[in-house]
Amino acid sequence: MQRYTGQKRILVAVDCIIFGFDGWNLKLLLVQRAIEPEKDKFSLMGGFIQPSESPDDAANRVLEYRTGLKNVYMDQFHVFGKPERDPVERTLSIAYYALIDIHQYEKQINDEFHAEWFLLNDLPELIFDHAEMVKLAKKQLMYKAALHPILFQLLPEKFTIPQLQSLYEGVFQTQFDDRNFSRKLLSTGLLVKQPEKDKQSSKKGAFYYKLDQSQYKENFESFLNLVPNPDKFF
Repeated sequence: MQRYTGQKRILVAVDCIIFGFDGWNLKLLLVQRAIEPEKDKFSLMGGFIQPSESPDDAANRVLEYRTGLKNVYMDQFHVFGKPERDPVERTLSIAYYALIDIHQYEKQINDEFHAEWFLLNDLPELIFDHAEMVKLAKKQLMYKAALHPILFQLLPEKFTIPQLQSLYEGVFQTQFDDRNFSRKLLSTGLLVKQPEKDKQSSKKGAFYYKLDQSQYKENFESFLNLVPNPDKFF
């Protein structure tokens, strides 16, 4: 087998930043690291790419092995490669963020790695450069969500407009005007109103909606921007 001469080994890993929504709060899924260094400290889901794998294949494998999750929305967004980022060996990490509805997957979470959900504003100390990964993933999520309806991936099959607004406010860390948000959202044609209401949040209740999947696919690249003045976030 032919090899390049005079070159040193560099490992390549993947790390998955998993965002989840519980109906009112945006959260991050973390695990406790099982090996030294930094054993038992909280970490993103990660692992090394095998010779026969693409980065996408590795990210999906790591996600399923460590959490039990599969067939979720994932997007590759950055390569982290500072020479000193891993104290053991020179390692590049290809980072992905994933979006899931917590309630849909909560029973599938693998307990072996002590996976735990944390509020984005209340994260524990993370190993290596994982805090930097989370920070950049949040920024990338805001950018993508300002242009496309990807945040629907975090919602259950049926949801209320107040829940969706709470999700957007959690992602962008700002408050939106209730009437303007509702008007812009309904004008997209992406939602199908349901006959039943959610009576838990108020006496009057809020109607449930479902996402029109055919409209979602057709309008993915031309999504009406729900975020006022998105430039201020970037």
